[in-house]
Amino acid sequence: MLKKNKEVIDANQASNRILAGTRIEGDVSSNGDIRVDGAVKGTVNITGKLVIGENGEVEGDIKCANANVSGSLKGKIVVTELLALQATARVNGEVLTNKLSVESGAEFSGSCSMGSVVRDMKQKAVQEEIGNNDTKAKGA
Repeated sequence: MLKKNKEVIDANQASNRILAGTRIEGDVSSNGDIRVDGAVKGTVNITGKLVIGENGEVEGDIKCANANVSGSLKGKIVVTELLALQATARVNGEVLTNKLSVESGAEFSGSCSMGSVVRDMKQKAVQEEIGNNDTKAKGA
């Protein structure tokens, strides 16, 4: 008798695609990576990498670990590691990132805060989480 191997997909390594012709309105969250070649309007919150393809469009608040933008981005984006803007990128809004890479030809309009600002935000979030856990423990 043959045993079948069942592959278990680690949610932290999951990759999701929003293909051209697809439009999503609302909140999107994932523990993995997302590639957008279609359109997303709303909040995007992922722990992995966000890739916006050349024809992809994202409008709204975004939070991710890394981002590679070749398409259109409007809104606020918080990237805890590296934000890379390719030559075809069109970004309009507020950017908070640890590191920024911009290719010649990329369009950027808005504000940008980088480096220690993002590290301070991460540290504050951790402290708030610890405080929330302490409050819950005391109330229990």
